[in-house]
Amino acid sequence: MWEKAFSKAPGFHDSGTDQSVPPKLTTLEELKEFIDYNHIKYCLLKPYFEVADYPIVEARELLPSFEVDLYEYKALPGFTMVAFERQLNSFQEIFQYDALHSLSDWEEMLVEASCTVEDNVTATNLRTYQSRLPKRYHADFLEEFENQNICAMQNYPRMLPFLMELERAHVLAHDSTGQFTLQGIYSSLPSNLDSELKQFGLKIGKFKPGNSLMYECNRLFVYQFMMELHGFPIVSERRTSSAMFAIRLLRQHERFIVRVLGQSDRTITTMMSPPEDAPRRLRKYPKIEKTALVQVNENQTELIEVLKEQGFFIDDKKRIVILRVTYQQHDYSPKNVREDRALSVLKQEIMHPITGRINDSLNIIQNVKNMILRLNDIVRGEYRVPVNYKRTEVISSTETHENRLKVLFMWLSKHMHRIVDYSDDYYSQIVRVLDGYLLAPDNYDIFNEHYELHQEVWSRYGQIQQARKVRILEDIRQRKYKGETISYHRMLELMTEILSELKFEIVNYFDKLVVKVLIIGNDVISDSYLLRSYVNKDEKQLSTYGREIKKSYQQLVMLLDEFRSIRKSRVSSDAPPGPF
Repeated sequence: MWEKAFSKAPGFHDSGTDQSVPPKLTTLEELKEFIDYNHIKYCLLKPYFEVADYPIVEARELLPSFEVDLYEYKALPGFTMVAFERQLNSFQEIFQYDALHSLSDWEEMLVEASCTVEDNVTATNLRTYQSRLPKRYHADFLEEFENQNICAMQNYPRMLPFLMELERAHVLAHDSTGQFTLQGIYSSLPSNLDSELKQFGLKIGKFKPGNSLMYECNRLFVYQFMMELHGFPIVSERRTSSAMFAIRLLRQHERFIVRVLGQSDRTITTMMSPPEDAPRRLRKYPKIEKTALVQVNENQTELIEVLKEQGFFIDDKKRIVILRVTYQQHDYSPKNVREDRALSVLKQEIMHPITGRINDSLNIIQNVKNMILRLNDIVRGEYRVPVNYKRTEVISSTETHENRLKVLFMWLSKHMHRIVDYSDDYYSQIVRVLDGYLLAPDNYDIFNEHYELHQEVWSRYGQIQQARKVRILEDIRQRKYKGETISYHRMLELMTEILSELKFEIVNYFDKLVVKVLIIGNDVISDSYLLRSYVNKDEKQLSTYGREIKKSYQQLVMLLDEFRSIRKSRVSSDAPPGPF
């Protein structure tokens, strides 16, 4: 099936079979469409049909926060690619690579009096490429490309099998005519991780100059947040250096694409410079996309019928689709209860394997009903998807209660941000499932045997419950409640009501949540309008409504003082904090 992939797509140039119509690619957008089709066809679809037991990407793996890879599948392809919407200047570039030259470049070089290079451009390019290609592939490479221009984009699909055998990145850029060609191979992308990490940590207030203790305590958080802003967990050097290089190119206002396919994540990750006309807030980070072969959950029966009827499956029996996900970055804010949320899903696109048609109206990876069904599977012991427990153990099933508790902890940790934002209806369903398992009398003896694991899960569950209340406080601070604008009086009433409830729940104490409560509360009691119009006025000057506002304000101040006292006693007694 993969041979026919995108054969009816309007923008697809299958140069491997049609040499008569070479693609003319001058902009990054045109190049991206070209490489999208070819990378999906030759790097995802071809291996799927040729490699036995191809490891399909689980939908949850495309949901932030991204999980650390469990295995490296050496039989699968992997590559790194960089593209520039300009000509390369080898002496002035900030990275090293072996230069290749198109025919037009060579003609221009021969005009230079000082140029003493050979005039056989094709032979020189072939020799350069062979010098970096493992020797066992030399015969096949020469048989395929002897006396041919390996730089031309019409030959790029045929070059892909050999490009994927190189350890380092290949480079696409404009030739002297302004068209994209293969301009370099064996490129080393500089990874200035140390300076980027420290600079970012200082920027968001997690580091302070010269404070080693603060650095050691927060380094992992900063590292993970910074990497996730660019589409990765803390993983291999290939993907880390790609992310660091994208940061540097964006800072230099380059027009670029950095693309990585990992042998472990089986996912094509693209970091691309945002459009030049994008709002300023969207130009701070590269545009992040991930493309993978994903299985549609069998419970999504209506969705399966639609996809099958319209021919979107590449494998009807296994319900496999080509899924491309675009992400949105979020600035770090210490006031946000979802403090470590760097990315969220912006758009999901299912790609037709023949026509290339895009359907972006269907939800595969964020389906709440599926998540609740998965939660049910976990507590019933029917979950069979491998889970990496704290990077120390791979759990392949939930048949034992010990494994159920471990998988449940990881599930709650991964989906915490989403659960915090769920509607009351969906959240109540999750509470029903969790309470039915964690509070079941039949499980008491079992949970006593695994006391620490049970407490770990219960602690994370309690954190989510408290975080939902703090999340509501964030909206109330902006005078928003359940999507409606509220008055100052209602804002103070709701805030005192929620804080009164929360005060009795923090027996399971989470310092970061308490800090956010204090930050939000201080923002409210420092509101200049409240102070000017009600708090700093004599009660005789206030109306009945004004006196009620002042009374609610004073109640809020008293509650915040209680929270400060609780935190002070906890910190001074070195009470163990929650898992975060």
